[in-house]
Amino acid sequence: MPWIARSNAFEAEAVYRARVRGCLLGGALGDALGYPVEFDSLARIRATHGEHGVTGLVPDAAGVVGRISDDTQMTLFTAEGVEQAVRRERGKGIGGGAPRLVRWAYERWLHTQRVPAPDGGPTAHGYAGPAGGLVTEPWLYARRAPGNACLSGLQQDFVPEPWAELGPPGPVNPDSKGCGAVMRAAPFGLTGASAESAFQLAAVCAQMTHGHPTGYYAAGALAAIVRHLVDGESLEGAVLRTLRLLARHPGHQETSTALRQALDLAAEGDPTAEKTERLGAGWIAEEALAIGVYAALAHTDVERALLLAVNHSGDSDSTGSLCGNLVGTRHGDHGLPHTWLRRLEGRARIAALADDLADEAARA
Repeated sequence: MPWIARSNAFEAEAVYRARVRGCLLGGALGDALGYPVEFDSLARIRATHGEHGVTGLVPDAAGVVGRISDDTQMTLFTAEGVEQAVRRERGKGIGGGAPRLVRWAYERWLHTQRVPAPDGGPTAHGYAGPAGGLVTEPWLYARRAPGNACLSGLQQDFVPEPWAELGPPGPVNPDSKGCGAVMRAAPFGLTGASAESAFQLAAVCAQMTHGHPTGYYAAGALAAIVRHLVDGESLEGAVLRTLRLLARHPGHQETSTALRQALDLAAEGDPTAEKTERLGAGWIAEEALAIGVYAALAHTDVERALLLAVNHSGDSDSTGSLCGNLVGTRHGDHGLPHTWLRRLEGRARIAALADDLADEAARA
């Protein structure tokens, strides 16, 4: 009956919107949990916050609770660029001009790192691209330990071809495989594009700042995993399918090995911070991805997964952010801890951006 079909379509759209909101809000929440303890050793975290480490949102060095870092800033600007690409290329599939629109979005983010408050935006300073949007938000004008590769890479106006060959080092920071590309890549998996297309676009856009194949393959892998989760796949299934996708590309081994280690460690059960540290510290791309995946796999409870992702020695905000992207996509925004969400910086604006992206993708 037609009304049944309409009802099913409405329900599917509602689930999709919840997953998009969950991805962006979950990533921001994991980021906010980890930001105050980024750079701290596990021993210091426990000495400061108790034997269980961080058990909820804690104040940062300025005494503020719930603040996001550069990880969420760049993820939001990625989402804005992706949303603009979907709108501009409606009916033709995301691709084509998408890298240029994402590049312009990153230039807008870079502008927020150079001035203390909105002042007319990048277009007032000679940058091209759509005006308005996130660049008008005063709360985003904060330097929260942005990565050197992101800052230096965006000094060069490199815009890759959307279907460029993967495998060789990119021309920008060719030796860099820091986590600054993977931590911003989730939005590429939130459109109606296939997992293969999401992987490709995330990987080529990562090359704007991180030219090492592992740096950009990890970004592509996150986008593909998110795409599979949007489609309702289990996290384990999404990772396994992404491993098969990675295997098609030369130089994938570091990323694939890290993901397999995360799967194997989660299968052991009894998750602990000490086990998390077997995967590394998260400063480099494949380690950050592996820790985020491990934490999301090790606990079905969202709060416990997020806490596992941030209680370790290393890049806690990035690993928390990646875990949040995954559990948020898997469970939707309704599955996130709302007592924490209420204290999240920029929560309403993040949710609105997620809805804009979901609207455009639904029309594509």
